Amino acid sequence: MPAKSPIRIRLARFGRKHQPLYNIVVANRRSARDSLPIEVLGTYNPIPVPLTPEERAKGVKPYKHIELDFDRSKYWIGVGAELSDRASFLFKRAGLLPESWPGPKNLTQHINKQVIKDIENAQEDVKDLIRPRD
Repeated sequence: MPAKSPIRIRLARFGRKHQPLYNIVVANRRSARDSLPIEVLGTYNPIPVPLTPEERAKGVKPYKHIELDFDRSKYWIGVGAELSDRASFLFKRAGLLPESWPGPKNLTQHINKQVIKDIENAQEDVKDLIRPRD
């Protein structure tokens, strides 16, 4: 089992009551959620941005605002910082991580799909491999 990284990329809540905003932060694994982080990578607003009547008429979907420093995020992923579930979801949405990240064992909702064909064991006849004696 690989060792857990002491550094973690996660969300730190700030904002008002019933109006959450989150900082995407790099923090020590054992520090509290709202303690001082090592670095702030960006912000995430989970409340969708209200649409104008023109946008609603066009059928535009509401979106949630995410700001992210791509260079620093790539750096911290590169040095081995672990991602929380929600942070990995946001990084996938931003295009920093592939959709297959983190792997089926860490996902809560996973449907087992056969990715590649199972290896079929084809046994050869032993008599064909033995050279007859003269």
